[in-house]
Amino acid sequence: MIQNLDTNWRLRQPGSEQSIAFAIPGDIHSALLAAGSIEEPYYRDNEFSVDWVNQSAWEIEREFEVTSAALAMNSILILDQVDCIVDVFINNNRVGSLQSQFVRYAFDVGSHLQTGRNTIRIYFHSAVKVAAEKAAEFPFELPHSSNCRLPHSNLLRKTPCHAGWDWNICLMPSGVYGEISLQHFQSHRIDEVKLEQHFEGRDVAVIATVYICVASATEVNCTITLCGAEASCSQALVAGIATVQLRVTVADAELWWPAGSGAQTRHLLSLEIGDQSFEQLIGLRKAAIVQTPDNAGAGFRIDINNCPVFMRGANWIPADALPQRGTPEATRELLHSAVDANMNMLRVWGGGQYEASWFYELCDELGIMIWQDFMFSCNHYPAADPQWLALVRTEAKQQVRRLSVYASVVLWCGDNEIVGALKWWEITRNNRDRYLANYVRMNHALEETVETELPDTAFWPSSPSVGKLDYGDGWKNDAAGDMHFWDVWHEASPFSAYQEIHPRFCSEFGFQSFPSLPLVKTFTDEADRNVSSPVMEVHQRNDGGNARIVETLVRYFEFPDSFDRMLFLSQCQQAMAIRTAVEYWRLLQPHCMGTLYWQLNDTWPVASWASLEYGGGWKLLHYAAKRFYKPLLVAMVPGHSRFGTEGKLLLKAVNDQATAQPLTVEMRALSVDGEEKGCWDFSVNAMENAVTEIATITPEDIPEGCFLLWEWCDAQGQVLGENEFWPAPYKSYQLPEPTVSIKTISGEGQQRSFELTTDKPAFFVTLNLGGREIYSSNGFTLLPGEPKRILVDRTIDNAHAPVLDGLEIQHL
Repeated sequence: MIQNLDTNWRLRQPGSEQSIAFAIPGDIHSALLAAGSIEEPYYRDNEFSVDWVNQSAWEIEREFEVTSAALAMNSILILDQVDCIVDVFINNNRVGSLQSQFVRYAFDVGSHLQTGRNTIRIYFHSAVKVAAEKAAEFPFELPHSSNCRLPHSNLLRKTPCHAGWDWNICLMPSGVYGEISLQHFQSHRIDEVKLEQHFEGRDVAVIATVYICVASATEVNCTITLCGAEASCSQALVAGIATVQLRVTVADAELWWPAGSGAQTRHLLSLEIGDQSFEQLIGLRKAAIVQTPDNAGAGFRIDINNCPVFMRGANWIPADALPQRGTPEATRELLHSAVDANMNMLRVWGGGQYEASWFYELCDELGIMIWQDFMFSCNHYPAADPQWLALVRTEAKQQVRRLSVYASVVLWCGDNEIVGALKWWEITRNNRDRYLANYVRMNHALEETVETELPDTAFWPSSPSVGKLDYGDGWKNDAAGDMHFWDVWHEASPFSAYQEIHPRFCSEFGFQSFPSLPLVKTFTDEADRNVSSPVMEVHQRNDGGNARIVETLVRYFEFPDSFDRMLFLSQCQQAMAIRTAVEYWRLLQPHCMGTLYWQLNDTWPVASWASLEYGGGWKLLHYAAKRFYKPLLVAMVPGHSRFGTEGKLLLKAVNDQATAQPLTVEMRALSVDGEEKGCWDFSVNAMENAVTEIATITPEDIPEGCFLLWEWCDAQGQVLGENEFWPAPYKSYQLPEPTVSIKTISGEGQQRSFELTTDKPAFFVTLNLGGREIYSSNGFTLLPGEPKRILVDRTIDNAHAPVLDGLEIQHL
């Protein structure tokens, strides 16, 4: 019997007589905001005015009833994802203490309950103060990222970016993000379930390991059912934690595939252990990291069901800096947008959090593969402390078991960038042996957990990494493993620098832009709307970031004459940068087998690398991603001396689909006034899961002052996509001043469609940047005499996305 305790909580500061409502799941800041006790922390620079919240202790309390029938049973209190340094009291008796947001805690509380009314109180220590105390007690200094405004959060097991990051506000929230419940039972209860899958030809054997909390010895009947197959046994359970393993084989199994590769078929798995039961929709799939030595080094790809899959995606950070706002509904919108942009993978980054189970269920449903980091990033951690390391082992074991039921989780990765962080501080450079040994203790514990719990599951030691037991520079090494390539942003290299490296798998790269004007208006006053204003700088967390956006912008565009124009051009620039990288690297496959740009989403309204701004609105990068992540793409890239093609322009098709596709490609050379100066027609059979060369030209083949525009069609003449190539930056051309017209041609609301026309060529044509409506295309080229129909694909259901009045068109 489960007694849910998620409602009717009250929040107060210890010793205060005044209390306010507290929601679960929820956080203290959100409760104070709802009660009017603090101002919106995302507005202007309010962040700093709420620092007192994380400096204070807090407690939440509620009453609950216990029946005499429940009191006669065994009672366990379950606390799932409480953040983070907490004492728990029932009827003023302390029943347990919590040290980690990432561990599910269970306490035997039967002796503390009474028939009738009971109270439960949860006391939150100030995480900021506890972190400082732990840092002072540790025998040597543990450097932390300068991205964190508040220090020493690396001494705590909580979401690292809560302390701030180079895109995140610093709130250091605390709260309850999972469920709180009492479980009353007679003899036993199911505590955890771990699933493993073994492929035997076309058959799949599923092994369920059930971990059972046993209060008193008993014998139970155990049954597993899946796809009509069933297996049973009888097993004696002794007091303590018992283990039951059940195996069922599905013949000629219908498999789960990622988006774009097949159906996301799921099957209902049922377990019965005596009077306890467990049900879960699961996908049957096989995943493996494949590293095949070659002349360049060693490949890095992820095979699904024995098929190589190119990973098209981005990095995922928490859905909101205020955890209560990161709801399943808001998260579904973000994940839906990822799939709409033809993504098949997200990396759950190690500076965030292990997401709730419903997140992975959504990914299973939508076909989004998950690269799952353990939650360690850019800092050094107290792995030399045996108690801390034991806590981490518990965390890893629980999370690996919990996520084993989801087909979407295809690999585990030890951490984010900690090997590189050995070079970031003078103290770590001067005493590398100490900090490396400290790191290896932690990393080995994580690897050992995965290999023990799920021996067939892929484990990657770190990101970036060349491979296991290699603690060299994975940032610059494009010969093996995964790499993070940040030269274009952090070192101000030109966009063409993306075309000078040849990664096997690029799991981080990015370029920033400003959010849309409608979103900027939600956190600024009119006087703040200048990119170098104090408020705009507060909403930029990467040192010098706003200046870097502007400095780069003038390389490619004429300097904008308004704030609105600056925001718009920054998004054009961001889309250009990431498109340059992705198209080049996709056309390298099978040498390169994955691109995950930084980052998909934002946690608050901020200038950042995200393609989805806060609230879920699409930036121009996300519309560009929908095009450059098309499973069937035709793109033009420069040749390279590495391949003997320097000085040439290569037109290629990349086809990530399982079947070949006959194509016709119609290419035009156009002046910026729209005059056609040349044309080419190509026919090609784009081979499945491969890159196919279409044509090679030289820059001299492009008439002076022209750009190339092409579309590709299938055998029936249906247009599958459009792309273009500009030999020089936009500012090098005398672009016309077009008049773009728009008319509604059908429908209302989400069913609307529009027709856009122009009297002169218009570039990066954008309809309503920001807001809740998602359009079929944006940031496109519009030519005279060639109307373009734009559909409203869907409307975002998120209260934090701005509502726009009317229609606005922007272009270069």
